[in-house]
Amino acid sequence: MSSLSFAVRDSSTMLRRNLLHARRYPSMTLNLLLTPVMLLLLFVYIFGDVMSAGIGGGGRSDYIAYLVPGILMLTIGGTTIGSAVSVAMDMTEGIIARFRTMPIHRGSVLIGHVVGSVIQCVMSVVLVGAVAVAIGFRATDATAVEWLLALGLLALVSLALTWIAVGMGLTSPNAEAASNNAMPLMVLPLLSSAFVPVDAMPGWFQPIAEYQPFTPAIETLRGLLLGTEIGNNGWIAVAWCLALALLGYFWSKSLFQRDPK
Repeated sequence: MSSLSFAVRDSSTMLRRNLLHARRYPSMTLNLLLTPVMLLLLFVYIFGDVMSAGIGGGGRSDYIAYLVPGILMLTIGGTTIGSAVSVAMDMTEGIIARFRTMPIHRGSVLIGHVVGSVIQCVMSVVLVGAVAVAIGFRATDATAVEWLLALGLLALVSLALTWIAVGMGLTSPNAEAASNNAMPLMVLPLLSSAFVPVDAMPGWFQPIAEYQPFTPAIETLRGLLLGTEIGNNGWIAVAWCLALALLGYFWSKSLFQRDPK
């Protein structure tokens, strides 16, 4: 068996292991999904009419269209927290020490976590998107190509954030610490253009919202689904994702290759 086939076989086994864990213990995924769904309903039905003033006063229906892309990014950030917790549990409960003694591909453990997390992120986005459609979100002007590009962007963001979350899990002494360390992945979307345009924010806060990875990704997703101007946001979003994915990969690889704690 070639080294590539060996790696693919072991990575597939680890992926199946992680998906089985997620299926048997769905409470964390459901808890992380609850936050974006609650924020979606809160901002639409409680603050929708008021918040719509920040996008030109189009009313609740226009604000739903504006809000949903940001909520989808928030969903990804929240779901990847589960990856950090899962990795930390593996590192502290002794299973990794046992894997190290077995004849398996060394990187398959991390690859299984990453691919499993991306799959969970996509499924979470679909579920939250279904809630959004149920309360009135429509993207009827988006073409099939634009829908595919939007899905590709969401998967790329999931991949980038998952590698960062894996690194956070590897550096954490326990699952609780991993959850706290990965919390910025959910907080950052709240500080972006997810809820109101950057121009409507206080002047001192605008650079914080503009020069971070979530804002260009959200604006690109809005452009693909709603036909708004994308400008340079598409390239910036892809560049952010690639940079974060590479950073997370090499960081996680370096941490995982150290001697076990």
